[in-house]
Amino acid sequence: MVADRKEDLRRIAQQEEALQFDSFDKTAAWKLGVRLKSASETLGVSVTIEVRLSRETVFLYAMPGTSESNADWARRKRNVVEMMSQSSYRVGLSLEEGESLEALMGLPARDYATHGGSFPIKVKGVGFVGVATVSGLPQRQDHALVVRVLAGECGADVSDCLLTP
Repeated sequence: MVADRKEDLRRIAQQEEALQFDSFDKTAAWKLGVRLKSASETLGVSVTIEVRLSRETVFLYAMPGTSESNADWARRKRNVVEMMSQSSYRVGLSLEEGESLEALMGLPARDYATHGGSFPIKVKGVGFVGVATVSGLPQRQDHALVVRVLAGECGADVSDCLLTP
């Protein structure tokens, strides 16, 4: 594993620890989805956005310029987070060259994608409760978009654990 990859894995673990809510309900899930949409519009990018709580979709929006494949990618990335309780990017980076979840765990690539853009929603003292996902940008940018918006919603300063460009 190259040094940059190790550093990214370390920083993503920090992100997952730092980005935790005091509480999270359907209202917070909807608000998070709206913030992801607003952030995407500000950046001038089109993504599909999904926010889930307790495996129930609370917010789903496909921005103009996206396609059905973006929604499918979001579903597949989200499945990884719901299975592993870690960001899809972290899971993908932790796999060795040539490894797959299908080979390691029998999880079909048709339903599980280890690409960046899906992040666990955690509540302090509770743990994993949901997932925030975007799809439409290169995986590192999808991941960064979710992290930045989550940081704002959690009131967290993640500047020391952001991934380097």
